[in-house]
Amino acid sequence: MRPVYLDNAATTRVDDGVAAVVLACLLEDFGNPSSSHRIGLAATRRIKAARAQLGTALGDEDGALGTIIWTSGGTEADALGVAGAARARAGRGRHIVVTAFEHPAVLGAAKQLEAEGFHTTTVPIRSSGVVAIDDLLSAVTDETVVVACMLVQNELGTIQPVAELARAVRSRAPRVHLHCDAVQALGKIPLDVRALGCHSVALSAHKLHGPKGVGALWLKQGARVTPLWSGGGQQDGVRSGTENVPGIAGFAEAARLAHAALVERAPHAARLRDRLVATIVGAGIGAIENCVGQPRVPQIASLAFPGVPAEPLLHALEARGIFVSAGSACASRDRHVSPALAALGHAPDVGTLRVSLAHSTTLEEIDVAARAIIAAAAELGGSRRRA
Repeated sequence: MRPVYLDNAATTRVDDGVAAVVLACLLEDFGNPSSSHRIGLAATRRIKAARAQLGTALGDEDGALGTIIWTSGGTEADALGVAGAARARAGRGRHIVVTAFEHPAVLGAAKQLEAEGFHTTTVPIRSSGVVAIDDLLSAVTDETVVVACMLVQNELGTIQPVAELARAVRSRAPRVHLHCDAVQALGKIPLDVRALGCHSVALSAHKLHGPKGVGALWLKQGARVTPLWSGGGQQDGVRSGTENVPGIAGFAEAARLAHAALVERAPHAARLRDRLVATIVGAGIGAIENCVGQPRVPQIASLAFPGVPAEPLLHALEARGIFVSAGSACASRDRHVSPALAALGHAPDVGTLRVSLAHSTTLEEIDVAARAIIAAAAELGGSRRRA
């Protein structure tokens, strides 16, 4: 049986066209962008073209609204957007506000800042899986310098009201730096940095069929961040180090392809997700779809299984050739229940699966996965009842 991979929120297979661009950079335009000869200039042109491609996907093709800083991935982009912004504003205050369901990259940056004398307010999550603007706004004080809220929650797929939140925060504290982790949003929903209203936006290539090890931070014109390290002064000194030209070009091509096909891909993903969920929930095994009625990306489904622990269910599905996750891959080795899943209010014996689709996911794969999930959950649930 051919494996069915439905863990695309963790990572995706690189598109063939993206791989071709990466290979061309590795073998042909391999120069150092800092070199002034023609081979180096060819690499520089690759980066310039990549900025325009990614900028188009962000609604900022000509870079008039902000600049793109290339990073090693979403984690570094989050660190630069949170820790870098906080350090640049340390003279104004030392208070950070984050939501409890932020990615570990954001929470880790806030924790690191605490060791430097900052303090963090973590806004709790409601059972809807969507942050309440009033809850977050009440945490903002005169000492707040950074507020961070992700756009698409990586475990639940819920879309957060970042634009509305940003407007509310600006009206109360206009000098606060607003950071948005949009790693799970790019390629899944339209992304317009002007409408979003944030000062920095973190992105990653490998979530949308690009290569691993490359990401970006979009930084609004006039916004300041302190570099995480010093070095050769590349990227205006904000992020020193020789640019990863193959990764950057591959990221931009993946973003271009996703942006061009967004209108087609989103409805297709929604049809497949709805079919999967309807089949599983309607099978009479007690499965529950999380966050029903909330705004969500069509590529992610979160399903709860009363009486069926997630880890045995994952193993049973892998044995059947089905690959999903129990939540965020970045925390999958952590035995503790994540804040996002804990906020749903399920009983301790309820296991949760995250099923995440790619644009290449087929109807046949959805049906195979649904049958396998139903069978594995029924088998494990029956075993627990018999025990």
